[in-house]
Amino acid sequence: MFTRAIPMLGAAILAATPLTAQETMNFALDWRFEGPSAPYFLAIDNGHFAEAGLEVEITAGQGSLDAIPKVASGAFPMGFADINSLIRFLDQNPGAPVIAVMMVYDSPPFSIVGRVSQGVSGIDDLEGITLGAPPPDGAWAQFPILAEVNGIDVSTITVEPVGFPTREPMLAEGNVDAVTGFNFSSYLSLARLGVPEEDITTILFADHGVALYGNAIIANTEWLEANPDLATAALAAIAEGWSDAIADPAAGAAAVIDRNPAGDVELETRRLELAIEGNVLTDYVVANGMGNIDADRMATALEQLQLTYEFQNEIDPSLYFTDAYLPGSDVLMIAPE
Repeated sequence: MFTRAIPMLGAAILAATPLTAQETMNFALDWRFEGPSAPYFLAIDNGHFAEAGLEVEITAGQGSLDAIPKVASGAFPMGFADINSLIRFLDQNPGAPVIAVMMVYDSPPFSIVGRVSQGVSGIDDLEGITLGAPPPDGAWAQFPILAEVNGIDVSTITVEPVGFPTREPMLAEGNVDAVTGFNFSSYLSLARLGVPEEDITTILFADHGVALYGNAIIANTEWLEANPDLATAALAAIAEGWSDAIADPAAGAAAVIDRNPAGDVELETRRLELAIEGNVLTDYVVANGMGNIDADRMATALEQLQLTYEFQNEIDPSLYFTDAYLPGSDVLMIAPE
């Protein structure tokens, strides 16, 4: 259950002026229709996009590296993707017309998920374990940062390359002691495989010195320049969708299952709750509102990214994120109950 409630939307969102003409906008998700995508569907179902003058079509994706080029091409004016992947994309494709415009996962989902019964209760237990890691996994890509800032001797860790479908089954069967993954996915997959929840440990990178941000709303810069008011109205609608999802995760999950009938509403409710608790409603967001970033933290994040990625061009935070289209300084105000 949540310990935080939403008393009000920022005044700027409430004051956002609806546009009378309905414009069609394609929105690119980074992944399948699962719990964390609920806010975008709620923004449709509850009329927030319509009030913004938008008719939105949401498309599932196959990862951030699928969503980012869609937006950069202009076929999708907006999307949802990992900002770390976006930073690398922009470094490798200088001048590509895409930028992050609203932070959503103030805390990234990168995690180590382990089992207490196999000796993994916290970050101090990682040395000497067997770690299952899918080579393309986002958490595995950033694992060297976690190791560096926490003084973990990686030479003591046996890394077992695993596929995404076999990652959690191998942990459930005891073939590995922990796996890299996302806090709202690997945890639930283990529980559904029969591993007792009290036997599951989730070590969020963000709780252990990793300053990276997570997924953000991204947008095509040419579209932004041509449609600044529409962009702001769209972000206001998205913020209201998140407000709705946080207030009623079960309704959010139901909106997902309406588009993905093969899914499980109870599972997606829990997945959404884990994303809200672990990635969206951080202390920073509660204190400062949703959507913006802290410049000092971003500077640290960019320093840490250099532990896993060699930049080809000069690092410039203004190329990766802009707050120019946010509805106001308080995009979404959230306060404890």
